[in-house]
Amino acid sequence: MSKRAVLEVIALGVEDAVAAQAGGADRLELVTDMAADGLTPPVETFAGIRAAVGIDLRVMLRLADGFGAGDVDRLVRTVREMRGAGADEFVLGFLDADGGLDLAAVERVVGALDGCRWTFHRAIDRSADRDALRKQLDGMPGLDTYLTAGSAAGVDDGLPTLLAEAARGGEPGYEQRILVGGGLRLDHVPGLLAAGIDAFHIGGAARPGGWDGPVSVEAVAEWRAVLDGVA
Repeated sequence: MSKRAVLEVIALGVEDAVAAQAGGADRLELVTDMAADGLTPPVETFAGIRAAVGIDLRVMLRLADGFGAGDVDRLVRTVREMRGAGADEFVLGFLDADGGLDLAAVERVVGALDGCRWTFHRAIDRSADRDALRKQLDGMPGLDTYLTAGSAAGVDDGLPTLLAEAARGGEPGYEQRILVGGGLRLDHVPGLLAAGIDAFHIGGAARPGGWDGPVSVEAVAEWRAVLDGVA
């Protein structure tokens, strides 16, 4: 019996969340300000979405454009505020000026998560050494997923890296689930599934009208059907 592939959809608000759930999404990534590639949403947005849908929610922890941590004290306060509102899954990832993992910032924020599950996001695609980053994060509490296109340029360029990392599953630093996103198209899906990758992340692909328009139930349902049919 095949296992259902995970479909994660970016949601900016309640309308997006309801549509994504109706289309068959398994999980939402909650962000605001896509002009900055997705920042932490207001806690009120999280609370409204949590009340509106029953699927898993991962809240972005990112205060400004770029991959520096910025004000870590503020990030920790944000975690506590979101946790107080009921958030229990998160998305984060911080690099230093040289493209290395900002381990001190990650450790502080993860400490505030208090065991919550979290995704290291596409900062890995901008890192100077993704293998070293994975090994530095090995054993980090709660880390269960890497959101990655395999390349900063997107899935087309990153496919060889994604397939190579999937083949290393179970090695130190490679136990986490690969969640593919960033220029992901439906035609990428069969090869990725065949390689054992079972989680997919869409943003613009769920919005035929672009980022100024809402998530489309029909667009999400198409992805759901393809994932279920190929699987």
